[in-house]
Amino acid sequence: MSAVTIDFFVLTGFLGSGKTTLLRDVLSVETAADTAIIVNEAGEVGLDGVLLRESGDDVPMAMLSNGCVCCQVGSDLAFTIDRLIMAPRPDGLPPLRRIILETSGLSMPGPVLRQLATLAEHRMRVAVVATYDLTRGLDVATFEEAAAQWAAAHRIVATKGDLAPEALAGAPVAIAQLNPVAEAIVDADRAMAVSAAFAPLSSAPPLREVAPALAAAHPRLALCLVRPLADIVYADLASWLDNVAGRLGERLLRIKGLVKVPEAPRPLLVESVGTVFSPPRQLTADNPPASFIVVIARDIVRAELEQVEPAGLFTFSWREPESRDAPRGIRAEWVT
Repeated sequence: MSAVTIDFFVLTGFLGSGKTTLLRDVLSVETAADTAIIVNEAGEVGLDGVLLRESGDDVPMAMLSNGCVCCQVGSDLAFTIDRLIMAPRPDGLPPLRRIILETSGLSMPGPVLRQLATLAEHRMRVAVVATYDLTRGLDVATFEEAAAQWAAAHRIVATKGDLAPEALAGAPVAIAQLNPVAEAIVDADRAMAVSAAFAPLSSAPPLREVAPALAAAHPRLALCLVRPLADIVYADLASWLDNVAGRLGERLLRIKGLVKVPEAPRPLLVESVGTVFSPPRQLTADNPPASFIVVIARDIVRAELEQVEPAGLFTFSWREPESRDAPRGIRAEWVT
């Protein structure tokens, strides 16, 4: 197990959305010496430098000019990550504190996170960072892969601002349409955007209230704002979340919320990407918002969520998917 806490970022985004360019920007920073990069088989990041280690385990690693370690993922992602963490650090370099995995443009974040679950001994903090291509905006939202990537994201970074500067002003609203619980990173200063995208996870801002009137952004994507009618005992909350995951399966893209339970002095932060749940933890920030849970799912009917047992614990406010036949520019709103 690593002696320091490692932040693990899953860098995702649709084809051509600027992931590799964002990764190159990270590598250009001198402070990247505490960072390791994992690229997929089709990764375009050049591995310039000398070979650091090549064992019989088929995990080639390279030392880049800025002290950053880079390796190429093989068939077993968890094995690759474990070997990377356990490899001795070169003399003069700080401890490994950050790992960035660049996924392919058609990768779903859920399966990646399921593999990370086998690495619990390393106690990594994990977050999904997704790119939002300002030159294409919501045009790619009809692709299931893009919708899943945005829905799973903890941070969504606007890219290609130099090519579409006029889109910067509206990007925060567009990103909120896709995922209201993600942190939107929109900055004309590219260096500031890169720094914010991969900032230490412990410095994440407090969970904020979710605005109840957002326009629909996807013809098959539904968002539901779930509010407890009263404090819920933890056993009932855990049972409801488990049953939601069981009923929706792969159609469940994201759950995030804050729920007050009588067993804890502070509200619990509950979160999942797909059906992979993070361990619930108490929110330490002062003045937390009222209890709420946001559910983002694909191709669901209201009753599927509202009838999940134990029933009668919540109220449900829905943002319906936009009708495929609706005229352009007409958007649905939250309805109860």
